Amino acid sequence: MHQLLLMRHAKSLWDDPTQTDHARPLNERGKLAAAAMGRALRDLGLSPDIVLVSSSRRTLQTLEALSPWDETPLFEPMDALYLASAPTLLQVIRGVTDTVRSVMLLGHNPGMHDLAVELAGGEASLRNSRHHRLVDGFPTGALVEYTVIGPWTGLTEQTAQIQRFLTPRDLSEGSKMSSKI
Repeated sequence: MHQLLLMRHAKSLWDDPTQTDHARPLNERGKLAAAAMGRALRDLGLSPDIVLVSSSRRTLQTLEALSPWDETPLFEPMDALYLASAPTLLQVIRGVTDTVRSVMLLGHNPGMHDLAVELAGGEASLRNSRHHRLVDGFPTGALVEYTVIGPWTGLTEQTAQIQRFLTPRDLSEGSKMSSKI
């Protein structure tokens, strides 16, 4: 059995119109949200073996803000994950060796949202589940956890079971995490 964590980068800064999209940094709210998500990951015992992360500045800064880790994962920045589509993201995950127990993919919408919904069985399936909020979107800093049965090469909606959907807003609203997971 494997664990897959899909996470979208935290909120980024849009102040400099001359800056390329790839070079946009996190804003202060994003830094705080990513740090809060890092604490939530530790509280939930979610510690990936490897983090496959887009090479964009905002995804790398999100990754940095998630620290410290209980057990430091291997980090692999990948240009191919920058604004990648769901099929590309799925292909990258399917390329992970089966000796890796837990993978975190840290990237961008719309690909992250599309993949999260696809692996959860599609919109119709999600609407009738406790994770129905995922149909409406994948906010900045959000995380989806799946249990995956079988090899990474066979990852599909039939082999992935959604476990939780957590957003920074869930943490900032003072809600008990157990009511959201």
